[in-house]
Amino acid sequence: MNLTKNKLKTAGYVIKRLRDNGFIVIKMFAFYAKSDPRRWTVLINPGGESVYMTYYANLEQLDESTFELNDGGSRIPKNLHIKTDSLEVIIEYLLSHGVMNTGYYPGKRKFIKTKINTIDEHRQGQEPKETGQEETGQEETVGPASSVPS
Repeated sequence: MNLTKNKLKTAGYVIKRLRDNGFIVIKMFAFYAKSDPRRWTVLINPGGESVYMTYYANLEQLDESTFELNDGGSRIPKNLHIKTDSLEVIIEYLLSHGVMNTGYYPGKRKFIKTKINTIDEHRQGQEPKETGQEETGQEETVGPASSVPS
């Protein structure tokens, strides 16, 4: 009998699955004390809904997976605990409580390199600006190469 480990215990797997489902996810912390039941914390959609998700191992029972979702009580009840072995339960809960999964995530980078404000621009259908560009309040129109000012 081949028993595989539950991948929900690893932050990398959860981050990948959340990103694959359209959420922006940043790993915040993974160095809790051995006696602490918390194992890692991620931030979902920074600059938008900003939901912290913390994984607890063996919180009340052995081999129990518990997730705490916290956004300060704006969309999700404060310090909500969900006991599950399925990430789909977490994703469904996030979506049903207004956490958007339409975030712009540039490529397969570990951390977001563009400005956090690009999340709102993406949701409004605008093209995100590159990091380092300053807003001038003027709209640029790019046409044929000969009409682009130098």
